[in-house]
Amino acid sequence: MPKAEKEFILNYAMNRWQLNFKKNVGPTSDSIRLCNPGTKEEWEDYYYKNVRPSRHIDELGHALFRHISDDLPGEERFHPNLIRQITDQDCVDYMHNVVIDRVYNGYAKERGRG
Repeated sequence: MPKAEKEFILNYAMNRWQLNFKKNVGPTSDSIRLCNPGTKEEWEDYYYKNVRPSRHIDELGHALFRHISDDLPGEERFHPNLIRQITDQDCVDYMHNVVIDRVYNGYAKERGRG
């Protein structure tokens, strides 16, 4: 089995089941440019009010957890102990991190602010 960390599994599953695709998280790149935030907090407020509500991202996190806990163990792709370490809250937090923190950090870097 390949050596992996929690984040690798979270990222793998999120991409595999397309939970970070536009159809699920909305047009993040277009939206952040439209918002033109000066801070991550401005982006977060804008995103949850205009793109997807926070509870929707929570639901994507719960879906991510279900895929990790129900689908991945049967594939013997990752060590079972590592999969068991991933919690539902890890998945919810990761989805919020992807759409808020990572999108903002990429935008700030693009704008020479990061």
